[in-house]
Amino acid sequence: MGDCDIGLIGLAVMGKNLALNIADHGFRVAVYNRTVSKVDEFVRGEAAGRPVVGCHSFQELAAALKRPRRVLLMVKAGPPVDQMIEHLLEVLEPGDIIIDGGNSYFRDTERRLGRVAEKGLLYVGTGISGGEEGARHGPSIMPGGSPEAWPHIKDIFQAIAAKAPDGSPCCDWVGPGGAGHYVKMVHNGIEYGDMQLIAEAYFLMKEALGYGADELAAVFERWNAGRLNSYLIEITRDIFTVTDPETGQPLVEQILDTAGQKGTGKWASQNALDLGAPTTLITEAVFARFLSAQKEQRQRASEVLRGPDARFQGSADAFVAALEDALYASKICSYAQGFMQMRMASAEYNWGLRYGSIALLWRAGCIIRAQFLEHIKRAFDRNPDLENLLLDDYFRDAVHAAQKNWRYIVASAASLGVPVPAMASALAYYDGYRRARLPANLIQAQRDYFGAHTYRRVDRPGTFHTDWLRLRRPWPA
Repeated sequence: MGDCDIGLIGLAVMGKNLALNIADHGFRVAVYNRTVSKVDEFVRGEAAGRPVVGCHSFQELAAALKRPRRVLLMVKAGPPVDQMIEHLLEVLEPGDIIIDGGNSYFRDTERRLGRVAEKGLLYVGTGISGGEEGARHGPSIMPGGSPEAWPHIKDIFQAIAAKAPDGSPCCDWVGPGGAGHYVKMVHNGIEYGDMQLIAEAYFLMKEALGYGADELAAVFERWNAGRLNSYLIEITRDIFTVTDPETGQPLVEQILDTAGQKGTGKWASQNALDLGAPTTLITEAVFARFLSAQKEQRQRASEVLRGPDARFQGSADAFVAALEDALYASKICSYAQGFMQMRMASAEYNWGLRYGSIALLWRAGCIIRAQFLEHIKRAFDRNPDLENLLLDDYFRDAVHAAQKNWRYIVASAASLGVPVPAMASALAYYDGYRRARLPANLIQAQRDYFGAHTYRRVDRPGTFHTDWLRLRRPWPA
């Protein structure tokens, strides 16, 4: 039996940084990579002098580990994970633990858990957020899967995780099945929404106010010192301070306006449709990236389609103050939708998610880390069964206070011809959610008219169908 505490497969940047992080916390790590030359380079280079053992085969890796063996996969999501699992099943034994730390789809995680369980092994699908820096110095970690595995990985995971301001680790057991990867998926969806909202705020200030990089940096610096304090606001400020050495212009303005994606935001939107969850802001953020990718079409359209002049006439300072309110209120709706989707998923898949604890996992280390999350934790402390964050006193009052400026910004953007799909979607969601009655009664009447789909009434129970064609009155009378 070996003396290594954990094995790690996959020595791309994330894998290497996690291995170094684990070693820095006093754990002995056995590492393996399909291209074995990378193993030797890593052990002799960045890992030199640390408790890191290089392995050149799956057999050698298994032999290097203490029992129960713990193996963390840091490989590309999809078929590579399945391939690694099959190799590991040949060398591991019942009771050993396979951990997938990539951005796998939660349904794949549940399938793999079943496959591994057939062989008597335990399986963990864990979301890891924070990028390269987080992996090296402390990410947010969201493990789920076989509950029996948690006591065997808890010490390592909580040691290497980011620490919240109160010192608690941003890592705790999320739930069974694919719960860990699901929560990471929703995290990434919220991240899409946050980034789109920030981009819309930037675009309004740039297009409507004519703000340059220095003015934009100053606004984001001010916002980061207040209620919008977050990692994404902070790095946005930093971005506007960087000058392109080749052109002398702000570097951000030299970047092609086509946003990439790895699919997790799209997965969150697809699952929202499956659950019937109105996660509209995340979906608009995904659609905005799709539209950005149609660069050539947009270029052609810009030559023939016309709209209003985007320049704002009025107090720029007042506009920016209103924009801060709009951004904050939209952000509240985004998180309200994300947590509502997790609530619906937990009921559908019987996971028993703890929403206050999830908010704690995101306080440090991850991309959406923000002061804002403390308010979410307190909301669920006050009411663990909270249906929607908008119903909590703090968030209700915050939206009420911001509402006038929020509406002003969305209306101004429409008048100026500046697209703000995420902010507008958030406001539409809020207005829909706060109404006891929506126009869906007309939709149901239409469905019954053309397809006999039936309807329910407001005044008595039962299911009804009307012969609309027979009862209609000729029009005009």
